[in-house]
Amino acid sequence: MAEPGSLELDQEFYVVGDEDRLLQLFEDLFRNAALHGGSNTTVRIGPLEDWFGFYVEDDGPGISADEREQVFESGYTTSAKGTGFGIPIIEVIAEAHGWDVRLTDGRTGCAQFEFVGVDFYDPT
Repeated sequence: MAEPGSLELDQEFYVVGDEDRLLQLFEDLFRNAALHGGSNTTVRIGPLEDWFGFYVEDDGPGISADEREQVFESGYTTSAKGTGFGIPIIEVIAEAHGWDVRLTDGRTGCAQFEFVGVDFYDPT
């Protein structure tokens, strides 16, 4: 039996956005991480250092620099189980919120999606 994945929150934060669409964005990112990194993948989320956005990274194998633009193309996948629609949908959701999304290397060479231009909400 596979080990369950885990979610780590580096720092609590709140973003302004459509709740249903943000749920879809995170579900697609988590599903993609598990699909490519395995069911025991750890996903980390936190604000970017400048608080102009947030990141979602996993501890999977990462995405090579020459593939980073392709993953945003509808239908592109490297997995027999994937549809190639998850990451393009993430980009559409980000753009609908007025955000930019970029794909970089995470702390350990893994995939890190950064969402910039984000409005944060202070619940206090």
